Amino acid sequence: MTKITAAITAVGGYVPQFVLTNKMLEEMVETNDEWITSRTGIKERRILKKEEGEGSSYLAIQAAKKILEKQHLDPAEIDLVIVATATPDSMVASTAAFVASEIGAKNAFAYDLLAACSSFLFGMSTAARYIESGRYKKVLLIGADKMSSIIDYTDRTTCIIFGDGAGAVLFEPNTEGLGLKDEYLRADGSGRQFLGMEGGGSLLPATEQTVRDRKHFIFQDGKTVFKFAVSNMADVAERIMKRNNLADTDVSWLVPHQANKRIIDATANRMGLDQSKVLMNIQRYGNTTSATLPLLLSDYEDKLKKGDNLVFAAFGGGFTWGSIYLKWAY
Repeated sequence: MTKITAAITAVGGYVPQFVLTNKMLEEMVETNDEWITSRTGIKERRILKKEEGEGSSYLAIQAAKKILEKQHLDPAEIDLVIVATATPDSMVASTAAFVASEIGAKNAFAYDLLAACSSFLFGMSTAARYIESGRYKKVLLIGADKMSSIIDYTDRTTCIIFGDGAGAVLFEPNTEGLGLKDEYLRADGSGRQFLGMEGGGSLLPATEQTVRDRKHFIFQDGKTVFKFAVSNMADVAERIMKRNNLADTDVSWLVPHQANKRIIDATANRMGLDQSKVLMNIQRYGNTTSATLPLLLSDYEDKLKKGDNLVFAAFGGGFTWGSIYLKWAY
């Protein structure tokens, strides 16, 4: 019996129209373009304004529609919709369920997956298991975040980093040995004291006091997060290469989470990769959390060739992190 693997067969991306530049941030908070660029690699980021759309679901729907249009795909054929997000439309009703209904995926079940900046990476593992089971043929995985909804634009440690956006991929069965080959995924719950959002959950529900104390915005201990991210992203990427006997010459592309250019560079260096093999768009979008990986695939789709070896790596709040080895299928 031929082994079924889960392959990405289509990608789509969407970013809002409004561009928030470093120069504009200089007018909002004590920072400057040179400082932001030298420490993060970010020049601008996209922000979803109310006149364009509202909520992460809007972003997710636009990215999903790109796939439907490119593939001439009947949405009724989709079996499952997963929305990887740290900023769901609401805390109860699934954003994915709404997205599925809005795009016409009437035969799909749907749910959200939350693992901070590792959400899409973990979602890839989840989507692959459904395909490999043989029961499901088309799984739509979307990474979407409206980070501007939880950013304090008076806090220069966070407001310079994040942007809004969405990316989507379609997973389908493959019998050529292409698709997801291996994964190494990890978590450390002690990390939530260094990167997270205190208010809004069951631990600290919304009250007048939590709003007054600005508990509904994300916070981070920048130095600690940077240290953990540099170490762990590089470690897992190197581990996935060794476990699959991949030399630097075997890796076609590194697809890294776009949190900080210095973290991306450290990961590439540990892998022994030339910068020409590193996908990067952080300068234009900043950190779009769950959307960074699929947005990279969307932006660089024309450079990816069938059989290319891709190594994905991500690190997020919680802490969560991991790496995935995937062979490109088209």
